[in-house]
Amino acid sequence: MGCGRSIRSFARAAGPSRNAIKKDLKDDGPPGYQRQAPPVRHKLCNGFDLRLQELFDQDRKRPRRERRTARKLYERLVVDGYTGSCSPVHRFVRDPKRAGTGSGEAFIPLHSAAGDALQCDWSEERVVPGGVGQKVKVAHFRLCHSRKPFVVACP
Repeated sequence: MGCGRSIRSFARAAGPSRNAIKKDLKDDGPPGYQRQAPPVRHKLCNGFDLRLQELFDQDRKRPRRERRTARKLYERLVVDGYTGSCSPVHRFVRDPKRAGTGSGEAFIPLHSAAGDALQCDWSEERVVPGGVGQKVKVAHFRLCHSRKPFVVACP
């Protein structure tokens, strides 16, 4: 053990069982978990996968506001005789949605020639030149080609 205490006294003070402490002393690596078997995923069966695909395809043709949620599709399948849970229906609906819409990320490079374009914004600032306070309008420009800022203040 190395600290001069017995496993029993350490278990009494720390809380874990003696067997757990012995196991930890034998193992050199950090504690971990290894799944024994893959998770059980129930699937749609008896033709309900085809029926759900048909309902889903019908919904794709409808306007976005009129489409049914996964819960509503599940309720429709129950009316048709489906006895399974709602989870496979949610998985079925979620995966095609994700595949149809892409990753949701887009990158459109913006290229502009020197002097062609700039971005502009305005602000109102309070300054005190020579001890007299006054408001000034400030134009903030950023050149698109070089990304350099340019600022002009007007009384």
